[in-house]
Amino acid sequence: MYQEERLIEIIRYLNKNRRISVDQICDLFDVSRDTARRDLVKLEDRKAIVRTRGGAILPSSHNVIKDYTKRLETVSQEKQKIGNKAASLIQFGDKIILDTSTTVQACADKMEAMECTVITNSINQAEILSNKKHVNIQLLGGALQKEHRFLFGTSVIERLRKFHVDKAFIGVVGISENGLTIAHEEDGMVKKNMIRQAKQVIVLADHTKFGVTEFFQFAALEDVDLIITDKAPEPDFQHLLDQNEVELLVAEEEVVDVWS
Repeated sequence: MYQEERLIEIIRYLNKNRRISVDQICDLFDVSRDTARRDLVKLEDRKAIVRTRGGAILPSSHNVIKDYTKRLETVSQEKQKIGNKAASLIQFGDKIILDTSTTVQACADKMEAMECTVITNSINQAEILSNKKHVNIQLLGGALQKEHRFLFGTSVIERLRKFHVDKAFIGVVGISENGLTIAHEEDGMVKKNMIRQAKQVIVLADHTKFGVTEFFQFAALEDVDLIITDKAPEPDFQHLLDQNEVELLVAEEEVVDVWS
């Protein structure tokens, strides 16, 4: 096998397994340790990897977190599917918390106009729910984060602590062995307290969030009761959820009866 072919295969391995050692390169491609090291040096020169003691990992990739309006433009079919499944879990008389994420907004959008109480710090969620008859809305007041359209700060957290709810629906930027993570600390601190006030914590996360760690951790996996997603994760991640006693619910496509 030529070096370029090996380099391609090493990157493929890293994309799947996240790290590789010199010994693994030797075993996989039947090459010497010196050859394996030269391969890693070449990949490092191309900025394709970060070398570690005894091997390599992929470089960090930081996604730009779009503002709320732009994220709304990209609310995917997957998020709609997750939101629909989440909304189906809300029962008559429930007291629930909805956070500020666009996936949770998909849940608000799909909610039935039935008697229930919703606590939120999201301007968008409150606006959507204001058009649904019988839904009682408690909008938590505080400082306004204009770009992402949520309210935050000590006044939000202090008021939040007075409520005790049946379910909290929480969105994430990343969910991994490092727990639930988000890009903004002020948003994360509110989510942290939302989780504390709920009997059941339901995380809404499409499959692209699995294995991702963002800037601020606001909860551990063990704090989560249920994850609703659009696609089953890899077996290793499923095992991680099982270890932390997190239930997984994969939202199915809606079946449309063309004859009705």
